[in-house]
Amino acid sequence: MTVLAHFSDLHLDGSPERADRAGRVVSYLCALPGALDAVVITGDLAENGTAEEYAQLREVLKPLHDRFPVLMCPGNHDVTPVFAEHLAAPQSAAAHGGVQILLVDSSIPGEDDGLLSTSTLDWLDARLAAAPGTPAVVGFHHPPAALGIPFIDVIGLRNPAALATVLSRHPQVVAVLAGHAHAAVSTTFAGVPLLVAPGVVSTAALPWECASTWSYQDDWVSLMFHTHTPGGFTTHVRTISAR
Repeated sequence: MTVLAHFSDLHLDGSPERADRAGRVVSYLCALPGALDAVVITGDLAENGTAEEYAQLREVLKPLHDRFPVLMCPGNHDVTPVFAEHLAAPQSAAAHGGVQILLVDSSIPGEDDGLLSTSTLDWLDARLAAAPGTPAVVGFHHPPAALGIPFIDVIGLRNPAALATVLSRHPQVVAVLAGHAHAAVSTTFAGVPLLVAPGVVSTAALPWECASTWSYQDDWVSLMFHTHTPGGFTTHVRTISAR
C-alpha cells in the first residue's frame, strides 16, 4: 500500500503564529510510528513569495525532509522564480511506493486564478505516456472543478477542459490533488478523484456557515492521507490541535 500525506496553504509570512501552525503538522507527521511514502504540499507555502519567507519555511519543514520525501509545487501566493531558487523545482516527477507523483505549476504571475500552460500540459502528457503501467497522481494548486465555495470557485483553474483532455489519454491516473480552497474537499474530475487539501493557515467558511468572511483561523489544523492499493484510492482526513 502506498501512503501519501497531503496538506496545503501554509502562507508563512515571517510570523511565529503561522510557523507554529505549520510546525504542528510537521511534528504530527514526524511522530507517526508508521512510514509514509511521501509528503505532498500543493502550494501557497509563503504569503508573499519572498526569500525570507522561504528561509522560514525551510526551517519549519526541515524535520519533515529529514524523515520523508517532501514534494511541493507553487500556488498563487508563491513567486515561482524565488520558489525555484530557494525551495524546490516548481515542476517535478518522482516515484514513491510504486506511484508516479507529478506536480506542476498552475500559478499566473500577479493573478489569483490559475492556468496550466501548453508546455506544462505537454510535459504532463509526455510523462504519463512514458509510464503507462504505473499508477499516477497529478498535483497542482488550483482546483479544476467548482467546489461550492464562491470565493474560490471564481479563482480556480482557467482551463480545466485542456487538463481533462490530457487525463483522458492516461487511465493510470488514480487521483488529482490540489489546494487553494483552504478546505478538505472530495469530488471528481475527468472521471478520477479530485482531493483538495485543507489549508494549514485557515479554514474556508462555507456559504451557509458564515456570510461575513471567507476564511477563519481556529484551534485546529488538518491534513489528508491518501492510500493507493491495486483495489483503489482512499482518502482519510486528520485534524490536530493548533495549540
